[in-house]
Amino acid sequence: MTPHFSVLGLVVSDLAASLAFYRRLGLVFPDGAEELPHVEAELPGGLKLALDTEETVRSFHAGWQPPVGGGRIALAFRCAGPAEVDSVYGELVGAGYHGELKPWDAVWGQRYATVHDPDGNGVDLFAPLPQ
Repeated sequence: MTPHFSVLGLVVSDLAASLAFYRRLGLVFPDGAEELPHVEAELPGGLKLALDTEETVRSFHAGWQPPVGGGRIALAFRCAGPAEVDSVYGELVGAGYHGELKPWDAVWGQRYATVHDPDGNGVDLFAPLPQ
């Protein structure tokens, strides 16, 4: 048997805040997810994004501590076009999330921006630039 990549998991300090952030990006979590210790959203291609509370992780790994310094993981969401990168970035920053990199035209041919989720994870927004 060969293992296959199936789940990307994030440990979150405030599940309700993380759910609100990722729902703004179009991910669908079950109703009542705010009350659960572990939730998953189906991603394109059959992958899943799992969110676990710090308390959940400590329930089976008593010595677990959040990493210091952040910047160790980034998620990327493809937008329909450059204008959507700008509008989604503006919506998230307007809702109080930290805008790390304002939208810009990257040399590799994409409109790109980065915001932070409630735990400081980088979330990139991108779309191909017109040719």
